[in-house]
Amino acid sequence: MNPLLDFSGLPRFADIKPEHVTPAVQTLLAECRAAVERAAQDAAAPRWENFVLPMEDANECLSRAWGQVSHLNAVMNSPELREVYNANLPAITQYYAELGQHEGLFRKYKALANSPAYATLSAAQKKIIDNELRDFRLGGAELADADKAGFMKIQEELASLSAKFEENLLDATNAFALYVEHREELAGLPEDVLDAARAAADADSKTGWKLTLHMPSYLPVMQYADNRALRERLYHAYVTRASEFDDEKLDNTPLIARILELRQQAARLLGFDNYAQVSLEPKMAQSPAEVLDFLHSLGKRARPYAERDLAELKDFAARELGLADLQAWDMSYVSEKLRVARYSFSDQEVKQYFPEPQVVAGMFRVVETLYGLHIRPASAPAWHPDVKFYDVRDHGGALIGQFYLDLYARPSKRGGAWMDDAITRRRKGRDIQTPVAYLNCNFSSPVGGKPALFTHDEVITLFHEFGHGLHHLLTRVEDLGVSGINGVEWDAVELPSQFMENFCWEWDVLKHMTRHVETGAPLPRELFDKMLAAKNFQAGLQTLRQLEFALFDMLLHAEPGSGKTALQVLEEVRSEVAVVIPPAYNRFPNNFSHIFAGGYAAGYYSYKWAEVLSADAYALFEENGVLNPEVGHRFWSEILAQGGARPALESFKSFRGREPTLDALLRHNGMA
Repeated sequence: MNPLLDFSGLPRFADIKPEHVTPAVQTLLAECRAAVERAAQDAAAPRWENFVLPMEDANECLSRAWGQVSHLNAVMNSPELREVYNANLPAITQYYAELGQHEGLFRKYKALANSPAYATLSAAQKKIIDNELRDFRLGGAELADADKAGFMKIQEELASLSAKFEENLLDATNAFALYVEHREELAGLPEDVLDAARAAADADSKTGWKLTLHMPSYLPVMQYADNRALRERLYHAYVTRASEFDDEKLDNTPLIARILELRQQAARLLGFDNYAQVSLEPKMAQSPAEVLDFLHSLGKRARPYAERDLAELKDFAARELGLADLQAWDMSYVSEKLRVARYSFSDQEVKQYFPEPQVVAGMFRVVETLYGLHIRPASAPAWHPDVKFYDVRDHGGALIGQFYLDLYARPSKRGGAWMDDAITRRRKGRDIQTPVAYLNCNFSSPVGGKPALFTHDEVITLFHEFGHGLHHLLTRVEDLGVSGINGVEWDAVELPSQFMENFCWEWDVLKHMTRHVETGAPLPRELFDKMLAAKNFQAGLQTLRQLEFALFDMLLHAEPGSGKTALQVLEEVRSEVAVVIPPAYNRFPNNFSHIFAGGYAAGYYSYKWAEVLSADAYALFEENGVLNPEVGHRFWSEILAQGGARPALESFKSFRGREPTLDALLRHNGMA
């Protein structure tokens, strides 16, 4: 049996091969289209049971199968899998575009919304129908037939371009390798980084040390390498990936222009002035102007702190390091030196206290304490030997959810960290379907018999992704369309993830999740106090950097008729808000996959928007005890459990008892 057509349990990753993809997609698309026609042509009045549920069943099978293919394409990319993924992507895109424009289904949903049966539905079911009506409008269901065909072609081309953007970036990242023969050229790099670089060279049958543009290699070079020329070389390679300075076949510049052009065409067809308005329709924010006001307001608060951060950095670089001309490739290096001088500790020192087993167990302990859960290792077919699998059970032993944990970087895996859903909670007859999540990071793998060691920033990243996972796993909603993260406004979906980050700064948490890799000693309180003192080190610079990206994204999609290239828009944003201007060759847009390949178009602001919500939510824990189970269960029931069954602002107010404010965010960032 084709493993992609088996929905009886967990994905059969050990059995899935590229040749299974096309037959499975063709079978499922045929079944979905048949279900659509049955639903559209049924003469009976549309009700939840005879109309919505059959559609959900058919589309869920397609979503789960294609989700497995997409996941493998992201974590175990190969030429064969990439080829079959790209071959089937247009058919998948076309189906969803057809679905979003189907007049018969649209009429049925409108009839159901206007029928007496609507009043008998649960709040979650009403929300699903309301969302469907909105999405039909955004999918072009109200367009004339001629425009529908054009709109569908736009969606297909956009899907293809986004996939190509991500592929170019992955290929450009993998294409770079620098083999260093002399140890003195790598002065300053930590031993574990050198060990990993030596192992990477050995794997290529080379001598010396191999440096790459993957995060576990690139970031330590930028932060620790005393060799300024080496830092500049890697920086140049990193910021010019997938650009005209790189392999011509991998240049994302024309893709960016075409993606923006197509998005604007789609927006105009739908009756909007620009794509930013389309993007905000299913979000909390009401208009591009509201988002821009929010970003500018936060920027005004942050700028004095950023200017102070940069002045201190320049002064230290000139006075202590003899660097009178601070450059982009010096920023991380000088920042680390300044932090060590000011707070008497380094990231590398802290890293020795965060071996993977202690970190993961400590993170589980937080969740178990707050929510009364138990997280235990389990077994399941996986896509790589490094992947771990866990059960989440309640205090009575009942299974609530399951998740895969894939922590290490490898050439076949796209960069960054992310959560994705494998199976979503829903009621199926008398049973409840167990939700399953993928949690993916790109950390350094174990070397030489020692466990993997995480920087504190990586610990924060892990907590962040686990927060997304909990949002998916701890839902109590039983209807697929708003269960877990489904139906949650995009600018609120980061609330649970950013909320979890706060626990990484609590002594009562860290003292239970640290153990020195050599001595076994826990993190000393003195070192923790230094970390806490340094928590908001350069918070002004970091805030302005995020605002720079968010403003660039919003203006790019809100002002399409300017005739400016993406790079010109970014340069204008930098001239307005940035205090650090990178070299002219920097091609950040060409690797900004969040907005060109990752669903964040005109939505990158949501990281800061949701940070306001998460900081304010966490403040209630600070007021009542950060590991308070009573407040934890309230957060679960009012935020995590609700999924997308009600507006995010309503869930927040039910938890907090009031509207969100900026105060906690500014305080947490040392900008109060």
